[in-house]
Amino acid sequence: MSYLNTLLFGIYPYITLAVFIIASIIRYDREQYTWKTGSSQLLESKKLKRGSRAFHIGVIMVLLGHFVGLLTPAEVWHVVGIEASHKQLIAMAFGGVFGLLCFYGLTILIKRRLTNPRIRATSSKMDIAVLLLLYVQLILGLLSIFVSAGHLDGAEMLLLMSWAQNIVTLDGAEAAAAIAQVHWIYKLHVFLGMSLFLVFPFSRLVHIASVPIQYLSRSYQVVRSKS
Repeated sequence: MSYLNTLLFGIYPYITLAVFIIASIIRYDREQYTWKTGSSQLLESKKLKRGSRAFHIGVIMVLLGHFVGLLTPAEVWHVVGIEASHKQLIAMAFGGVFGLLCFYGLTILIKRRLTNPRIRATSSKMDIAVLLLLYVQLILGLLSIFVSAGHLDGAEMLLLMSWAQNIVTLDGAEAAAAIAQVHWIYKLHVFLGMSLFLVFPFSRLVHIASVPIQYLSRSYQVVRSKS
């Protein structure tokens, strides 16, 4: 196992997670006013609604699938009667459907931000960089489906599960050893995924961490029609 592989997949994940946590806390403490999405709905709403809905539904389901699929031990799947090969087919179908939905929405959002002069003028370099990084990450995820179709035994999926679970249990060496054997498409997908944690505190992605729970208990807002 090479030193580079250990660095990228056994050490780098902890660096990104440390930056993610520490920088997010600092930003929330010192710059709460910037902790927002910076919505451009007032500048254009039709394409935003169409793209945002598709993107958010797709990305939420994809992330949920990754979370459950990677962090649930293989033994649990065996108990419920799902073998590795079957789980891989489920993951390919689930990821393909919601990945394409996410791709459709994100394409609209990127085109809108880059081609609408007013929205482009209010966009920071980080806004555009994050959108493009998400786009590349999503394309890699979709391409990985074709790689998975070439071997339906679930072997590489088990190695990716081992990587994720060893990262969670703080065994970076075992994690790096597991992922060393998978296709480069998966490796690049994992690397960019971890890099998103790195840029998270410095972008508008921070709004993900702000769930408006208070809306569930606050009084209804009274809106009167014009007389």
